[in-house]
Amino acid sequence: MRRPLSKRKCLHCKTFFDPNPRSAGRQRYCTLPECRKASKTASQLKWRRQPANRDYFKGPPHVQRVRQWRQAHPGYWRRGSSGASHALQDSLEPQSMPNQSLERESKREPLQDSLFMQPAVFVGLIAQLTGFA
Repeated sequence: MRRPLSKRKCLHCKTFFDPNPRSAGRQRYCTLPECRKASKTASQLKWRRQPANRDYFKGPPHVQRVRQWRQAHPGYWRRGSSGASHALQDSLEPQSMPNQSLERESKREPLQDSLFMQPAVFVGLIAQLTGFA
């Protein structure tokens, strides 16, 4: 297995960058937005220049396909009204909290007090096993 390159020069901005380890052999552009856009443009141009893809979007079958799609999706390109937006969630109603009795809570011994009652050796053993003091 080849060792991944540590640095590579971006074909668009000409700066050095660390390629992604999963695609180090193929990555030629850095992750800046302008460079990613240039990468996309270059890959589309490379795809369109292949002989099998030159007339991919041309001809009567493609025109008919687009016409059928536009009939099935009327108003797709029209901008919607900016008035009311359709939320994906229902609005949340505030809920009241039930009254809880503080008397019941105050009768119990606080947790800190019960921890200090344990022997120091036992607490040290637990700290060693769990990694928490």
